[in-house]
Amino acid sequence: MPDALPAFVSLNGPDNVGKTTQLRLLAQRHSGFQPLGAIHEHDPGPWEQAAAGDYARWWFEVSTTAELTKMLLASHAKRAAAREAGRTGLLDRGLPMLLAVASATCVVKDGLTVQQALDTVAGIAGSGVFPPETSVLLVPSLDAERS
Repeated sequence: MPDALPAFVSLNGPDNVGKTTQLRLLAQRHSGFQPLGAIHEHDPGPWEQAAAGDYARWWFEVSTTAELTKMLLASHAKRAAAREAGRTGLLDRGLPMLLAVASATCVVKDGLTVQQALDTVAGIAGSGVFPPETSVLLVPSLDAERS
């Protein structure tokens, strides 16, 4: 595998934009790609516990911004650790998307401005060492054939 390939590639974007489909197609094209999927697949315990009751209520009312952000980051770290040496890990939503989700939730839940929420989440994330990734943002097209 060429040295030029990144350790991780993440596909980011809204639900139903084709992230999972594109990751599957990439994995089929090259044996050096390792699909790592979503974070909850690598850290199921906390996610099952959060989803045991009313998942939306837990997400938007019960959990704190710190609790949600730390859970997202811990699961992301466990997923990254599953990457085999010498392979490019394919991520369904990477770090930028996880931080964006935590920040957006913080705006809604805590009533902060976008900048305040970004600063809050960045403070929670701290200077954690996260593996570098090449992030790709997929956006839906109004043309169904292009999407």
